[in-house]
Amino acid sequence: MEKRFIYADNAATTRVSDKVLEAMLPYFTKAYGNASSIYRLGRDAQRDVELARQKVAAAIGAEPTEIYFTSCGSESDNWAIKGIAEQQALKGKRHIITSVFEHHAVLHTCQYLEKKGFEVTYVPVNDKGFVDPADIQRAIRRDTALVTIMYANNEIGTIQPIGEIAAVCREMGVIFHTDAVQAVGHVEIDVKKQGIDLLSLSGHKIHAQKGIGALYVRRGITLPNFIHGGAQERNKRAGTENVPAIVGLGVAIEEAVKDIRGRSERITEKRNRLIDGILKIPYTRLNGDRDKRLPGNLNISVEGVEGESLLLMLDMNGICASSGSACTSGSLDPSHVLLSIGLKHEVAHGSLRLSIEEDITDDDVDYILEVIPKVVERLREMSPVWEKMMKGEEIV
Repeated sequence: MEKRFIYADNAATTRVSDKVLEAMLPYFTKAYGNASSIYRLGRDAQRDVELARQKVAAAIGAEPTEIYFTSCGSESDNWAIKGIAEQQALKGKRHIITSVFEHHAVLHTCQYLEKKGFEVTYVPVNDKGFVDPADIQRAIRRDTALVTIMYANNEIGTIQPIGEIAAVCREMGVIFHTDAVQAVGHVEIDVKKQGIDLLSLSGHKIHAQKGIGALYVRRGITLPNFIHGGAQERNKRAGTENVPAIVGLGVAIEEAVKDIRGRSERITEKRNRLIDGILKIPYTRLNGDRDKRLPGNLNISVEGVEGESLLLMLDMNGICASSGSACTSGSLDPSHVLLSIGLKHEVAHGSLRLSIEEDITDDDVDYILEVIPKVVERLREMSPVWEKMMKGEEIV
């Protein structure tokens, strides 16, 4: 019998869709022109780059001239944060506000800027993982250059009150950036209506290939060049355009927003079945808000179990899952996200993140709910932490 395989780690990366791959293939073989060349092969490539730019812009309510292609979400975050910091420092503004549970692409960039003399305020989140807009308002100072708050958390899926935070920033004259890598294509976004100044996104979270992203920069904001050299991306990011990936991103984001409400409802129904089923296991808890979370995200802490062991045993049963961010999977430290919402170290160590897409079937859900309780029971039988818990002993 063929081994069962269920991919439930779409927050880490997604499969390139058949439609995206089909759209990309000609640009590797026949339509391989350099988009900066003036002959037809190059002009055709440039035309298709601009068509993809239009699709990305339409998906988030922006204008094509406000979209810059990058290599990934991390690059987009770096460009937005460092660029605004560099620009605003010339005006004497060297203060940045972010949250304690951002993706490391934001946190490490802010830490880099601290070494360059910037001051960073890290606002807290509550036990559900929400940033309070009032905390942002209280943190803003006359020398605040930028507020950067992620749209939806990559580990626990909490969707932030982005419109409210952006309104606070607009009222107080501060530029607002959001890392929307996990949100784009999964929730409805309109940068104009929501008052977002800069937004980062990534292709490989929405069934495009790895190595392509984009940065939205509101008209009127001018960022310093990210890469110096040629005139690509309106003289802001030099380097020959990755035409196949750009075209693929355009197709992927167009498909992602086509039926975003309907798809969200279908995925949410299966996500909730998984949540309800796993929470039947004693000593488990849902991390993040039950409702204001990404449709396909569930993050559950299982006490008395090590997350790495849980993942390995699930893998042996053909289930791909995660214990947190793929970018920190090599770390033995508990998730900074889970610690920020108040979990103890031993509880944070036993987290399980499942991130599902529409291709998961009811049969897949049933299988996951059959396997996880057995795996947890087996691991708890071998766990000294679980033994101490059952005896009521203190866990150090």
